[in-house]
Amino acid sequence: MIRKTALSVAVLASVLAAPLANADTIKFWTMEIQPDRMERQEKMAADFKAATGHTVEVIPVEEAEIATRTTAAFAAGDLPDVLNHTVQHLLPFADAGILDTAAATDVIENLGADTYAAGPLNMAKSKGEIVSVPTDGWTQLVVYRSDLFSEAGLNPPKSFADIEAAIEKLHNPPEMYGFVAATKIDETYMMQLIEHISLAAGYSPVNDDGSINEDTDALKEVLKFYKVIADASPEGELFWKQSREQYLDGKAAMIIWSPSLLDELGGLRDSAPVTFASDTTSKELAEKTGFVTVFAGPGNDSGAAYADVRYLGITADANTDVASEFVQFVVSEGYGDWLSQAPEGKFPVRKGPAAGSTDYEALWSSLPVGVDRKAPLGDIYPESVINDIVAGLSVGDRWGVDSGNLATASKIVNARVMSQVIRQYIDGDLSLDDAAAAIVEKHKAL
Repeated sequence: MIRKTALSVAVLASVLAAPLANADTIKFWTMEIQPDRMERQEKMAADFKAATGHTVEVIPVEEAEIATRTTAAFAAGDLPDVLNHTVQHLLPFADAGILDTAAATDVIENLGADTYAAGPLNMAKSKGEIVSVPTDGWTQLVVYRSDLFSEAGLNPPKSFADIEAAIEKLHNPPEMYGFVAATKIDETYMMQLIEHISLAAGYSPVNDDGSINEDTDALKEVLKFYKVIADASPEGELFWKQSREQYLDGKAAMIIWSPSLLDELGGLRDSAPVTFASDTTSKELAEKTGFVTVFAGPGNDSGAAYADVRYLGITADANTDVASEFVQFVVSEGYGDWLSQAPEGKFPVRKGPAAGSTDYEALWSSLPVGVDRKAPLGDIYPESVINDIVAGLSVGDRWGVDSGNLATASKIVNARVMSQVIRQYIDGDLSLDDAAAAIVEKHKAL
């Protein structure tokens, strides 16, 4: 297949100035399927058509079905032109030949790699190319009661030791739990916490050469720490719902959560009321909350941040020129519409239209968040807090990214072996040594 050359910035500018005489239609598969988000994307497609003459068919596809439907479409030679996908699909799709990696590289070169946060671009690199174009992401947060930490003279929870010290002082159930950790093994949330904690401890289940990591020293630190936070949690099968409820009720000193909690803390969502205060729409809890994006475990002083990034892939079957134009449009002229679909969970991975610019970050902080009530994040949190949260994306990481083994790591995440074994360990059914050995053997069996 001969790849068409992606448009240069100058050509793109002229294209956006006047509609093309020869207009084309492309297909765009999106995971953002909620009605209000579809409306935003349809508007973006209409704006693109007005600027270029090209039509974009916006087709919703459930996130859980992206992998199977894409694989089937590839086999049938019927891929969409542009594909919205997660970080887990980056290397599997690229290695299978589903993505036009050269086209994505051209797009990033046209936009300027120096306009992007480093973390999302590093995740997308394989064999010297950018395999898909980052659009947005979020960094998982250690959410903590900064007022209680200050009163107790505690350091912010930037390390295992800080968190353990805070649990020692603040854990007083049932009035206050030191932590609310996931214990429900069939929920994705538990694996998110495990991977985040593992990154902080410098542990990856995959070696640089793609083999399974059999060194259990750092793994045992992960297991011991997870038991500490689980022991400081309420009893029962816990997942994201309980951790959010306990924190919003003022009964948790710390949780690990995605930034989608940001609008809820501000009292903007009736389905997740802030029961900490008599007024469930109060911003009081938000004002008493601090956030940490990078925290460290023993032997890994630099720590790590867990990031989830979303991408737009130009496929092997695409009308490459038009698909490239559209992707560039999404993260430039259309970026405000794209981010506004859910600003609390869509941090800008592109900082601004030129190197050194932070215009897109400023635009993002002004976008209204919330469901039942709306307010910009900048009205709820100080600028310094917002800047710290967004900065986590620059150093955000995932298992297997640096070594090019994201596909193997994703398989391990999806198998949830560590969730299962850690639950046995914290329940007292396995010793520390046996749990570590079981994880290694189960990973090797995959």
